[in-house]
Amino acid sequence: MVFSSLEFIYLFLPPVLLGYLVLRHYRWENGIIWWLILASLAFYGWWTPIYLPLLLGSVVINFGFHRILRTVRDRFILICGIVFNLGLIAVFKYADFFIGNANFFAGSDIPLLHLVLPLAISFFTFQQISFLIDTYKGDVTECDFPRYMLFVVFFPQLIAGPIVMQKETIPQFKLPVFRNKLVLNLAVGSTLFAIGLFKKIVLADGIAPYANSVFNLAETTSGVPFEAAWIGALAYTFQLYFDFSGYCDMALGLARLFGIRLPVNFNSPYKATSISDFWRRWHITLSHFLRDYLYIPLGGNRSGPVRRYGNLMITMLLGGLWHGASWTFVFWGGLHGAYLAINHGWSALVAAGYVPSILPKSVGNLLSRGITLLAVVVAWVYFRAESFDGANNILAGMTGLSTVYEPKLWETMVTGTAVIWAAMICLAAIVFLLPNSIEFTENYNPVLGLKKFVAQRRSDGFLPVRWKPSAGWAAAVSVLFGVALIQTYRLAELTEFIYFNF
Repeated sequence: MVFSSLEFIYLFLPPVLLGYLVLRHYRWENGIIWWLILASLAFYGWWTPIYLPLLLGSVVINFGFHRILRTVRDRFILICGIVFNLGLIAVFKYADFFIGNANFFAGSDIPLLHLVLPLAISFFTFQQISFLIDTYKGDVTECDFPRYMLFVVFFPQLIAGPIVMQKETIPQFKLPVFRNKLVLNLAVGSTLFAIGLFKKIVLADGIAPYANSVFNLAETTSGVPFEAAWIGALAYTFQLYFDFSGYCDMALGLARLFGIRLPVNFNSPYKATSISDFWRRWHITLSHFLRDYLYIPLGGNRSGPVRRYGNLMITMLLGGLWHGASWTFVFWGGLHGAYLAINHGWSALVAAGYVPSILPKSVGNLLSRGITLLAVVVAWVYFRAESFDGANNILAGMTGLSTVYEPKLWETMVTGTAVIWAAMICLAAIVFLLPNSIEFTENYNPVLGLKKFVAQRRSDGFLPVRWKPSAGWAAAVSVLFGVALIQTYRLAELTEFIYFNF
């Protein structure tokens, strides 16, 4: 089940929340922890119960590595633990990718394994790698098995993040946190969940058919018309934004229902003024993981600019591969690696005074945002396309270079393009003018690290709308929830969150 499914909303969440409230009433800390563990395992097993033993085995083995590392802080043990986790990902996620490429380049005929990708394997293995590294460094306080297991399998963040660190969540698994401010937690949590559901079902899934139509057209024809290409690229840009933003809101809201605050993972990335700023706002916990556990260990920026750019490129190429076993994802990561290298190079020139500032600050800021967003949109084309030919067809159409296409085919697929553009203008207004969900509820501390988050977005520019637990806001949020729920009933087929595939 997914957060936006009727099974989750009606059959799963109410009894889980009720059980939590009963155990909270009786002040049974361990009972709450084990109840949330069992609920999380049931949530995971609903999809593919065959992989539930894989998840449990991973948790048990990694906890064993943790206990050994606490006793004997041996680098070899740490390497064994990391290899074990990366091995799981390599077998289940990348085996066919590697075999297929080996067959292509070597002319061999090794049969593919055709393994089904275990749900959330990238997320729960990365979390456990970070836990082992923190244990090796001596940064992990005493942690028993139930709290460790809940840290890994806690259902609001299990499937698609955020990638949480042990220092962020394990200290919260205690009775005073569970018993703190029940009414406020329920109000903030349900508000975030309702907003996220609306983003996913109404906004993201509403614009998705237009993106799908264009990208499918690009894969089946030799060209895409100019307007169609831009509609497809921008529709997917907004679809991905509201899909991932909606998931993050729902994850934060669900955790808050149980008194737990998760770290911020999404912060209006399309308002970024540079690619570096974009990666401080998009999938923030993944960016932090790649920075702390890959980029910095590679040497970071400590060995000069050439080595720095090389480390950036390696990090982003592997970050692209993390998203999927496809060369289009690798190329997407490489594009962002090149973007970051250019970004840092330009910043160095500006800092050294080689680039004079001739534009007013407001104009320069607007221009920076526009260039950054355009770069991101171009990269998203490769992120979404099923092949390089499909992506190149879209980009050729966007630049007006595509001349071989069948206009009637596009016209039969999509009618009323004026309505589509009007819808995207409305989505753009939401993205650029309204506060995001964390800004909307910031007076009630919706995430970990709120002060740092607030300090980073002072110059974003948005309407100063703030939520508070009142009857008026409850009614407004209920309308959003009701509209989303009605749309869920109307959908012929429920779509998963895009990041569930990673």
